[in-house]
Amino acid sequence: MGLYLFRLPDVGEGVAEAEIVAWLVKVGDVVEEDQNLAEVMTDKATVEISSPVAGTVTAIHGEVGGMLPVGAVLVEFESEEGSDTAVATPAKATAPAPVEVEAKPVPAVQAPAPVATAAPVKAATPASAPRPSISSGRAAGEAPLASPSTRRRALDLGVSLVQVPGSGPAGRITPDDLDVFLERDGKPAVGGASRVARTGINDTRIIGLRRKIAEKMQEAKRRIPHINYVEECDLTELEALRLDLNEHRTADQPKLTLLPFIMRAMAKALPDFPQVNALYDDDNGVLHAHEGVHIGIATQTPNGLIVPVVRHVEALDVWDCAREVSRLAKAVRDGTATRDELSGSTITLTSMGPLGGIVSTPVINHPEVAILNPNKLVSRPVIDGSFITVRKMMNLSSAFDHRIVDGYDAALFVQRVKRLLEHPALIFMD
Repeated sequence: MGLYLFRLPDVGEGVAEAEIVAWLVKVGDVVEEDQNLAEVMTDKATVEISSPVAGTVTAIHGEVGGMLPVGAVLVEFESEEGSDTAVATPAKATAPAPVEVEAKPVPAVQAPAPVATAAPVKAATPASAPRPSISSGRAAGEAPLASPSTRRRALDLGVSLVQVPGSGPAGRITPDDLDVFLERDGKPAVGGASRVARTGINDTRIIGLRRKIAEKMQEAKRRIPHINYVEECDLTELEALRLDLNEHRTADQPKLTLLPFIMRAMAKALPDFPQVNALYDDDNGVLHAHEGVHIGIATQTPNGLIVPVVRHVEALDVWDCAREVSRLAKAVRDGTATRDELSGSTITLTSMGPLGGIVSTPVINHPEVAILNPNKLVSRPVIDGSFITVRKMMNLSSAFDHRIVDGYDAALFVQRVKRLLEHPALIFMD
């Protein structure tokens, strides 16, 4: 038996450090070869790091939420394969393929929700509300381990995982553990018992995907002087066309939403506004105007906002756009999206569908210089000459980097997109 030092492997091209999202083992645990040791997060994905040897964990390095550089010692083992001077040679652990020192990727969308691996959460409970008497079996202050789906279910049920005993490896809470807890009257109080003053404060450490989103939003608002512009669009003709195309589509054609039409309108308008389809390197003062239109589609997932990219929209028709949007949305929610599918956008389109509201002020996806946000499509009375008629109306909100795009040009671009949407035949004309 000897000391075996396992160092954090290269978890992705160009990645110099990774954030520790969760520890799956603790000191004293006996682990098998290929057993998962920790979850770490890069800019694009969460990766599970597995053990290259069997042995006993004698030390772990780094706290949850902390950053660890590639090559630093992650875990120390007492192992038959080690010696006092043995050091594990890190193998490249890029997502999505496993390698010699296996680092199995977990998709970005499956990053633990903020409540999961946070510092100990102390949830005060009113004295008059019933409290479950079930012991979790964890030491005081020890954060619970659970999969993102289990955390989401517990959050929806109003159950604090701190109180739920875990039967999985390293005390990990399984779906069955949550079921058992609920069956044993672990549900929160309802009805009259909940009509009490709530004085508890739940402290959640923002880590993992949520911290990446926070950093990205802060950087965008700090670096980019936003200018917002909103235009009203009459989509009566477009909506009639969309419904007709869906009614007569073939078995191999996907169902059309408004997004593919907006994407095609953007692709037709952007060649006349090259400064809008661009990335601004403000550190070096260089604007990279792209001829290809690569639209990031902001997609909401249970754990946060992910932006997969539909590439070369200028070469796609509305059916192709619909297929790609559907495929990428499924990929980010299933956690199978690749690094290439999550990077390389030149402009972003974000939509909340029926929740789109009347107007919005979207945040630009740095280093892009523009983002479009269609709002809710509604039927509204509109004055048409001497008559009042009902039309399908939608506001189109937008934001531009005012350092690069003047207000006049921003308005012209949105007006061009508006014309294409209001006269959808133009979208299909070369």
